[in-house]
Amino acid sequence: MQSLFEILMLLLNIVWFFIIAHVVMSWLINFQVLNLRQPLVSQIWYGLNRLLEPLYAPIRRMLPQMGGIDLAPLVVLVGVAILRIILINNYAAFV
Repeated sequence: MQSLFEILMLLLNIVWFFIIAHVVMSWLINFQVLNLRQPLVSQIWYGLNRLLEPLYAPIRRMLPQMGGIDLAPLVVLVGVAILRIILINNYAAFV
């Protein structure tokens, strides 16, 4: 059961990394540091969007419009942090 705990923590860490990469990349694109006309940047950007949109879409429907500010990644990051805390606090159930 400990391996199940470690696998769940690994998956949550990967999701955390993808969300942080998506947020940083969106800032870099908006400040015109990165250009979506570059093939590699475009592939990474659209790949991250396709991976994370299923997580963001339900949250975006629940959140009010914030005038161009997308809070869905923040909500998902908080959710991932909460899941990590719950898993760590219930570690004894996995041993």
